Amino acid sequence: MRALRVLLVIVVILGALFVVGDRLAVNYAEDMAADKIRSSQGLEKTPEVSIKGFPFLTQVLGRSLDEVDAELGGMSASADGHTLRVDKLSAQFHDVTLGSDYTSIQSAASATGQAHISYADLTKAAGGEVKISYAGEKNGRSQVKISPNIPVFNSLEVTGSLTVSGNTVKLRADEIPAMCRAIPSCQSSVRSQTDHEWTLSQLPGNLKLDKVATKADGISLTASGTDVKLPS
Repeated sequence: MRALRVLLVIVVILGALFVVGDRLAVNYAEDMAADKIRSSQGLEKTPEVSIKGFPFLTQVLGRSLDEVDAELGGMSASADGHTLRVDKLSAQFHDVTLGSDYTSIQSAASATGQAHISYADLTKAAGGEVKISYAGEKNGRSQVKISPNIPVFNSLEVTGSLTVSGNTVKLRADEIPAMCRAIPSCQSSVRSQTDHEWTLSQLPGNLKLDKVATKADGISLTASGTDVKLPS
């Protein structure tokens, strides 16, 4: 019995050492992967990387991880001299194959991503003469309220719709008010302030935008991809 108890103590100690070593290894790998993602994606800040699954060491020996999550911070897209700021960007990579250095993500069988843009940043990206705010959903479309700056009117509001095409976010006024259509050049003036599009060229891998939705605090974008490749 004494020998059995000693054996059990040894097993417990070895198990604890393995768990500690496994967690130290995954923390180191997360830091290295974060640096790799930052340099390969040209990010402003080092992302937060979380490697899922236990034990990590047996996964990394096979150069295959169940899931890697990354909080990538912000990014921006420019069009017509205006910059659209994305204040939050995250991605989740599934069935990940590691590179030969065991720290870089070579590919993932699938990936999903989420991004958030505030109405303040959307307003700035529209040129500063326009105010854009939440208008909810209608007939399956994500809508915003747009207030263009038209001197002949004290106030003018139009409803606009947000859509995605490829990795481009498009904003279009649904309809120009009749009082504006009756004035020469008013419609084109409104359209120049309400109709915009921005291409998000820094999405990780070959993720493509799937959907845009309006929320009370901004717009939410979702993206996905399969057989995702990332530069090492």
